[in-house]
Amino acid sequence: MKAVGVLQGQVLLTDLDPGPIPPGHVRIRTEFSAISPGTEMTYIQRGVDQLSILGYSAVGVIEALGAEVKDRHVGQRVACYGAPFVRHAEWLTVPTNLTAVVPEQVLPEEAAFAGLGAIAIHALRTADLRFGETAVIVGLGILGQLIAQIASAAAVCVTALDVNPQRVALARQGGVKAAYDSQELLEAELASGIGAAGADSVILCTGGPGESLMNSAMRWIRDRGTIVIVGDLTTQYSRGLMFGKEARVLISRAGGPGRYDTQYELENRDYPIGYVRWTEGRNIEAYIRLLADKRISLHGLITDTYPLARAEEAYKGYASVSAAMGTLLTYGQ
Repeated sequence: MKAVGVLQGQVLLTDLDPGPIPPGHVRIRTEFSAISPGTEMTYIQRGVDQLSILGYSAVGVIEALGAEVKDRHVGQRVACYGAPFVRHAEWLTVPTNLTAVVPEQVLPEEAAFAGLGAIAIHALRTADLRFGETAVIVGLGILGQLIAQIASAAAVCVTALDVNPQRVALARQGGVKAAYDSQELLEAELASGIGAAGADSVILCTGGPGESLMNSAMRWIRDRGTIVIVGDLTTQYSRGLMFGKEARVLISRAGGPGRYDTQYELENRDYPIGYVRWTEGRNIEAYIRLLADKRISLHGLITDTYPLARAEEAYKGYASVSAAMGTLLTYGQ
């Protein structure tokens, strides 16, 4: 089968053997896979000398079942998330813990972003926002847009910031009215939007040097507020500002509990729901449910679609800040 790899910063197609189907896994014929620009472009830019396979979020149809699979059947469309099981590849072999059934009313193109959806949901859980609380979301790429929409659907009062006016316009179209392309304007209107006490949480979905942004976030939050880092951002900040608010600074890791746990993923051992309510698998299900209930929409966020054979071209769309938002690869359509 064909898959998308990267070698020394060059995106290329390579041949892979799909291999056997382990117990608890399903074999999926991929329909769409979604590019994660932050993670994947960072990896490409590192120029690693060893061939690596890209991707971690997709949707497709189950074609075969491994032993011990009881809650999935051949012919079901499922969304799936998590490397190395989910990749930009024609066939995927995925533990059922990392899949969610996609109902007929959900477009497969939107379901393909299940990985990013789970990451967005886990970031909000890390922020521990409750009904009626307030959040500032910085960085309105595809992940920031999803976080903003999901937070709004959960009755969180959202203010958003990005230096790109096109991204700000997309956020406003998605229902986030208090979206700004200027930090000065955001700060001028912040108190009237979320109250003089400050935001309950600031969620940072951007990368690069972070000291200036982190210090600004310290000023935006309320006393004992929370800053959640989602992007690849450095974490220097003023101790004085942090002490003054007794702020919490947290990093949100991937799509939730279970990620990077061999027993949960490879061996397909789920966590008991009474002890771990929201795993990465259950976060995927929550994302699909939000789509099914029309609480969120990726309409307008999917800007580019490429056949697998043109994968290298797809990544070139992220070479400039203002270009692609959500990009899909297609398989055999």
